[in-house]
Parts: sequence; C-alpha cells; structure tokens
Amino acid sequence: MMTLPLLSYLPTSQNQRVSSYEVGGDEQPRIYDAELLLSKSEKDELIQAAYRQIFHEQHMLESYRQPFLESQLRANQITTKDFIRGLATSDPFRRLNYESNNNYRFVQLCIQRILGREVFGIASPAKNREKMAWSTVIATQGVNAFIDALLNSEEYEQNFSDSVVPYQRRRMLPHRSQGDVPFMRMARYDRQERPDLVGQPLSNWLDPDQDVGKGLFIAATALLAIAALILAFGSAASL
Repeated sequence: MMTLPLLSYLPTSQNQRVSSYEVGGDEQPRIYDAELLLSKSEKDELIQAAYRQIFHEQHMLESYRQPFLESQLRANQITTKDFIRGLATSDPFRRLNYESNNNYRFVQLCIQRILGREVFGIASPAKNREKMAWSTVIATQGVNAFIDALLNSEEYEQNFSDSVVPYQRRRMLPHRSQGDVPFMRMARYDRQERPDLVGQPLSNWLDPDQDVGKGLFIAATALLAIAALILAFGSAASL
C-alpha cells in the first residue's frame, strides 16, 4: 500500500499554545523527569505516572503491566520516551483503545495521552482536519507507525523530550475558577460505540479468555449455584 504524506491541518488556538506564566500549585500537573530522579522510589513513581497517563485507568490491572519494559527503564537501558512507546504499542493498550473504537476516536485518545492536549478542531467536527490526517496515517501505515510519528514529532520533543512523562498541558489557567476536564475522566469509547456496549449481554463483558473476566464469570456462576442450593433446601424444609 502506498504511503501518503501527512495531510495538512491548522493548529487552532488552545491553552497549551499560549506561553505559561502561572505559578505552580496543587492543581498543576506534577512533572516526572527521569533526569531528575535520585532514588528507586522516585523511578517507581515515574513508572506509575506513565501507566496512568497512557492507560488512564483508575485502577490499573496487573495484566496491563509490562515488566520487561519496566526493568529496562530501571536499568537505564531505555529512555522514558521508549517506555511510553512500549506502553502505547502494547497489546492491552491496543485492545482497550484501538480495537474498541474507530480510527478518529483512537487518534483523539492518543493525542490526549501522548501529546497532552486535545485534537485541533474538536469544537468544529466539520473542520476536524487533524483527526482525518492522522486517521489516514493509521489506515496506510498502521498503528505503530502512527504512535512513532507522534513520539518523534517536534511537538513531543519540545514539550517532553526523552525524559519527561507526558501530562495534560495547561489544564489550569489563573484567570479561570475551573480548569478543563482531565482527560482521564473522559469515556474511552466514542458516542457511537456506547449504545451498542450498553445493549450487550453480560456474557460479552465477561471474556473467558481474560483472567479478570474468567474470575468474574466463575464467581457469578458460584453465587448462582449457592442461591439455587439455598432455595432447594428451603423448599425441602417447608415440606
């Protein structure tokens, strides 16, 4: 398949494009920079921050973790950018975000999590050229090439370089009483997928091939069996 160049799009004005002069506070994002880490516990915090940024899960599952990448990062064999690349191209991330959404929604999720901003033109879907441009990259070059393009972009290099964990840029502004909604509070699925998900039976959510789904399936089956036994014994005692 022929590789197409990235389509052009205009960077609409957003907070992260304006120079920052505010004083840091509790509401400002904490910046994790591998070059400033001095202890093992600080590196552990950086790893956890990377998981939260890329997966955006309130409760990380053990099965999502990438122990080989973690050991490489702790041994300084890879950079923070390489660690982010590994998480964004991992099977759990692909399954949770790419396989359950269309390309447009996947582009939006990746830009939020990797570049730390909203896609350009989000307020005007008819002019949403950035989603279209990156969706073309996914269609012609694949998911991994799209992730690499974001990580190798000038925007990523200027804001995070090789050592900083990405974060939501300029969410809080000093002249506003309330900041932008954190990306991690936004639904993983797009509007068009949510009605289908709500209408699916419980068996579709409890995937026996996954450890968590298997555990829930077994637990639900056991509870139903216990309830049936209680009803049976109660009926026998009443006779």
